[in-house]
Amino acid sequence: MRQQFPNTVHELMKANDKVVLLFGDVGTYGFRHCAAEFPDRVYNVGILEQSMMSIAAGIAMQGLIPVVHTIAAFLVERAFEQIKDDFGYQKLGGNFVSIGGSYDLASWGCTHEAPSDVGLVKNIPGAEVVVPGTPAEFDHLFKQSYDNGHPTYFRLSAKSNAETHDVSFGKANVVKVGAEATIIAVGPMLDRVLEACKGLDVTVLYYTSLQPFDQETLRANFRGGRLIVCEPYYSGACAADIASALRKYPAATTYIGVPREFPHHYGNVDDIDTVFHLTAGGIRAQIEEALSPEEETYRAPSLTLR
Repeated sequence: MRQQFPNTVHELMKANDKVVLLFGDVGTYGFRHCAAEFPDRVYNVGILEQSMMSIAAGIAMQGLIPVVHTIAAFLVERAFEQIKDDFGYQKLGGNFVSIGGSYDLASWGCTHEAPSDVGLVKNIPGAEVVVPGTPAEFDHLFKQSYDNGHPTYFRLSAKSNAETHDVSFGKANVVKVGAEATIIAVGPMLDRVLEACKGLDVTVLYYTSLQPFDQETLRANFRGGRLIVCEPYYSGACAADIASALRKYPAATTYIGVPREFPHHYGNVDDIDTVFHLTAGGIRAQIEEALSPEEETYRAPSLTLR
């Protein structure tokens, strides 16, 4: 996805002279063609992420379309106030494209990890969130939405699914139909989820747009009973959307994602996936646990008056 991103931006800069690229000293080599061809529309702002976001907002106020890029921890967490105030509050359009979400850059330590990014951006009214599963899906989704007038966060992942799906901005895809449960797979989680679901009679829905969240497809394909959500960031970011979509349906919901704790483990992204049980095998075990019948009968807690 990271290699596709400069190519996508280069195409759009040739097609639309309103596109302006700003980046924080990340991807300098990848953007060399853009910088050479459009030197007046490409700015390496350096490691000044908050200033870069405010500059982008000023550019948007002039009727231009900013594309802002750096590592997720710096783009979303460090510059969150600027996204919220400069873009969200003022209802400006812009595109924020990150790498390193969750622990894709695990070997660089906590300062470069950002599993909270999706949840943060989803809390900004009017903001949009896109989590593609392949480079081609990113290209398609970005071109569909980059000029729609909303602040839009694109989360590029180190891992990609093997197959590209015919995705549309704001819509979910029905990948598999079954009766035992409904499973939501977000972006690069799809391959692992499909591997984990082999032999299971379940419906699998594939989400690349998290805001707007496609409630209609979820309602239309929910079989009742069990819902399992597999997501590559702090689990539960879409809980409010899911609760709203299924407010008239009884649903026992299980969230499988990054646990809300700091990774204190050395290694690469695959190593951390193993620790957090986000490999195909780990996901399978969690799905089987969610689908197993309850072994204990619920008992109301006793109440002691003092």
